[in-house]
Amino acid sequence: MADLNKIVDELSGLTIIEAADLVKKLEEKWGVSAAAPVAAAAAGAAAPAEEAKDSFDVVLVSAPPDKKIAVIKLVREVKPGLGLAEAKKLVEEAPKTILEAVKKAEAEAAKKKLEEAGAKVELK
Repeated sequence: MADLNKIVDELSGLTIIEAADLVKKLEEKWGVSAAAPVAAAAAGAAAPAEEAKDSFDVVLVSAPPDKKIAVIKLVREVKPGLGLAEAKKLVEEAPKTILEAVKKAEAEAAKKKLEEAGAKVELK
């Protein structure tokens, strides 16, 4: 078996042009392409970045006038500790952030409740 450390040392001494030539020769000899794994690696790297977001803001965009009371009640339910006047002010001054940096499941549950009451909600 070849001494791997020796091969690594020799490859480390190559110029960029020599390394590119080596890649071409290996591709021809083995019948493969080095471009496909690089593209797959780049695509794989993009996916975790999108999944990395684990906290969301729940933003009340609007509430129709005829559904305002129901939305105010749900805002108080979704955001415990909020008084009636504060909840009313949030709904009337929409768009307003109701919840900040909450887990995805909690954000989606809050959005679902508010939308069922007639509000328009976004997750950011």
